[in-house]
Amino acid sequence: MIIILKQQINDAQKSAVKDFLKSRGFKVKEIVGQEETVLGAVGTNRIDIREVAVLDGVANVIPISKPYKLASRELKKADTVVQVGKVKIGGQRIVVIAGPCAVESRDQIMEIARQVRESGAVILRGGAFKPRTSPYAFQGLGEEGLRYLREAGDAFDMPVTTEVVSPRDVDMMLNYIDMFQIGARNMQNFELLKEVGRTGLPVLLKRGLAATIEEWLMAAEYLMASGTDQVILCERGIRTYEQATRNTLDISAIPVVQKLTHLPVIADPSHATGLRDMVAPMSLSIVAAGASGLIVEVHNNPEKAFSDGPQSLYPQQFDKLMRDIQALCPVVGKSLERIPRARAEVEIWTDQKSLIPSATTLKIAFQGERGAYSEQAIAMVFDEQADTLPCRTFADAFEAVQKGDARYGVLPVENTLGGTINETLDLLNSYPDLTVVGEKQIRILHNLIGLPGSSISAIKKVYSHPQGLAQCTDFLTGELRHAEALPFFDTAGAVAYVAKLGDPSCAAIASAVAAKVHGMEILRDGIETDSSNFTRFYVICREEHAHVFRSAMPVDRVAMVFSVKDRPGSLFEVLQILSEYGLNMKKLESRPIPGKPWEYAFFIESEMIGEETFAKATEALVATCASFRILGTFHGDRR
Repeated sequence: MIIILKQQINDAQKSAVKDFLKSRGFKVKEIVGQEETVLGAVGTNRIDIREVAVLDGVANVIPISKPYKLASRELKKADTVVQVGKVKIGGQRIVVIAGPCAVESRDQIMEIARQVRESGAVILRGGAFKPRTSPYAFQGLGEEGLRYLREAGDAFDMPVTTEVVSPRDVDMMLNYIDMFQIGARNMQNFELLKEVGRTGLPVLLKRGLAATIEEWLMAAEYLMASGTDQVILCERGIRTYEQATRNTLDISAIPVVQKLTHLPVIADPSHATGLRDMVAPMSLSIVAAGASGLIVEVHNNPEKAFSDGPQSLYPQQFDKLMRDIQALCPVVGKSLERIPRARAEVEIWTDQKSLIPSATTLKIAFQGERGAYSEQAIAMVFDEQADTLPCRTFADAFEAVQKGDARYGVLPVENTLGGTINETLDLLNSYPDLTVVGEKQIRILHNLIGLPGSSISAIKKVYSHPQGLAQCTDFLTGELRHAEALPFFDTAGAVAYVAKLGDPSCAAIASAVAAKVHGMEILRDGIETDSSNFTRFYVICREEHAHVFRSAMPVDRVAMVFSVKDRPGSLFEVLQILSEYGLNMKKLESRPIPGKPWEYAFFIESEMIGEETFAKATEALVATCASFRILGTFHGDRR
């Protein structure tokens, strides 16, 4: 059952409710949400829920109808995000786990770990115990393989996961791994599930060869009832009559499972297809279906692999797949999970122990109201739990970062339909202490949002940012032509305004997140005229904090601003320097210089080159330009 607690409940009352439930034989789990706190009570005993409903501090009691209780979406509405070492799985991120089917030798796992890490994998996989159909097939190196796997993970700063096949190995494996993997053959090995669950360590639970979705979730329930709430579900194909592939990949299970459970779900295209050439297209299909990640087999010499060579990608194939996933992420509204490179790889000074994806202790400024697209970009760059600071204007956000009220700022710089956001460029040029350290691209999905119960036919006024209105022209001049379109300073702010008005004849155009934040209803989704609608955001901070961000990923972009001398050919001379030193220009904008009528500054984005060559190019640019400044160096979010 779910016990919804009153907001004003005190600690003594909460303890009394828990003690009462435990005395009746229930296991109790407290779940703290943004709007309410609930207790989940599971057990085999029967109880009249009215006995619980009358307890002090209890607002409501709701029975859980599903046989899986702790895993049920009924118990927990918000998505669970599982922490595996430095990596988070779930929410608005795509996590890629990669490595060989089996650990064959120290040299083999070290080489593959290096290759998949360089391509962007964040968790290393490799089997030390291999349950094989034939007793004569390679069964794995056992604990020796675990040692090699751990060494490779440490060497390349990656958490590791491997399959456990016997309850007696659980305690021994705790010394080597960051996440247990339960294979398809053991999904219903309940004694193994209970033994693994009691450790509290994250668990990757694969769907059984012929398991229904409910049986799969019941296996997750065994793990959770035994002690761990860090469970990741993995769809890996089921056995059907089809012989063309190793298994039949049930992609439809991904959205179905996401409706039934709060646990993250990933998929294994390698075992699902059994064919190397099918892994990449199925991987993209899995991401498009909404999965939180992939587990992919990669081998540096598949022809000589001890197991599953035909389904293992070559390292170069995996590298291309990662680039394709990176390109797909903005389309599905997610971000490819990254972890900072090991310090030995980047050779950069830092006294920061906190990693960029974990920003719960930092303020990040953005322009707009809660639920703005900028806040969604923050969640993708940092973390869903990031402590955000809404600012009314772009200048307010810059000022918050300048003063130290916020450590970082995330501001839009360009939209594929609306073009450059010039105010961001102008502010960058006027704050010499601030620098660009990152970039994030997100897809903009507009929705018509109104009061709960309102209808499109009753809408008379619709509010949004001018760009939001412009991007939904076909809808506004078609189905909503009877309504007046009114500009507002911010999309999410328009939703807040309509919510405050309480008028069912008013609506707003904004994100689905803004509708949720302000308790509003989506009357029509996907109303943008052009689906290729993306916005690119800059991450800014003070220069003294920039090294933390730049150590996370390789710098491959540079933003610069300059003015030229008033003589013929001066701009050509600058562009010639860029060409001479191999600075591939990606963007060029001109902006008026405040206080100097009819004089202009030029903003350039370019691909980054080697440090020594770039230093020489900078020296030449300084000598040629009337003024020159590097606005920032960062890792580009475009492929």
